[in-house]
Amino acid sequence: MTKSFWVILLTIISLPAFSQSRSLPRLQKEIEQVAASAQGRVGVAVTVLETNETVSVLGNEKFPMQSVYKFPIGMMTLHLIDRGKLKLDQKVTVAKEEYVRRGQHSPIRDKYPSGATLTVAELLRYTVSESDGSGSDVLLRLVGGAAAVTQYLQRLGVDGVMVVDTEKEIGRDVSVQYRNWAKPNAAVLLLRKLQEGKGLSAASRALLIKLMTETPTGLKRLKGELPAGTTVTHKTGTSGTTNGLTHATNDIGIITLPNGQHLAIAVFVSDAKADEATREGVIAKIASAAWKHWTSSAKN
Repeated sequence: MTKSFWVILLTIISLPAFSQSRSLPRLQKEIEQVAASAQGRVGVAVTVLETNETVSVLGNEKFPMQSVYKFPIGMMTLHLIDRGKLKLDQKVTVAKEEYVRRGQHSPIRDKYPSGATLTVAELLRYTVSESDGSGSDVLLRLVGGAAAVTQYLQRLGVDGVMVVDTEKEIGRDVSVQYRNWAKPNAAVLLLRKLQEGKGLSAASRALLIKLMTETPTGLKRLKGELPAGTTVTHKTGTSGTTNGLTHATNDIGIITLPNGQHLAIAVFVSDAKADEATREGVIAKIASAAWKHWTSSAKN
């Protein structure tokens, strides 16, 4: 074969990868334009886990997690179950004094106002799927506190996620929520650990994915503009509003693409002036832009 044949062949082989990588700046620009409508700080990280193609906007800056932190708390709980330190059917007494205050989200408190006895499995469901603040604090107690969760994450190689305070502590002082922070790039790394089965047994991983996929929360966020039936494994986080600024409107998760690949995405909207519909719409539009980019790339 001639030298010119090999040159042409190599050029043809390299074209799809070059075209796809060249289009990432366009996706990033689109994300930045969408983010501007939030009128706040918007941190984004998006990675196709199988190819490592990544777009990041303020990806190494800190953002308050709010209830996103219930994902690593759930992960730590399941890790201790894998080690035999806890059991899914283990019964736990929850005193009413452990409940978060009125105004904070807690289906457990609302259903059992005088206190409850629940299994660890039930606490996981309430915490991860229903984003229950009281359940989250009880799990933190069981796993050894916030510092134990952060140390677990660091052992996994995730340094950009910090768990410091309980939901009750956040409820007492609005500024405390900023101490439970995550960097978007680190949040996506944690999602990668989950998808790849790092730090959990196969059974625990499957349970956590089930809880995060079946959650009824955040239907207008990552899932908001995706095709019906798209599998999204995710955890939301939401704060209140102070002096016209909403501290946190978040959603992080794993979106299964039509070709079977997985899109890990984290969107944190912080200190935003826009209304709830706009903030949630920003998250939905960013997820949709990423979806369209990689589904169209796969067809080319």
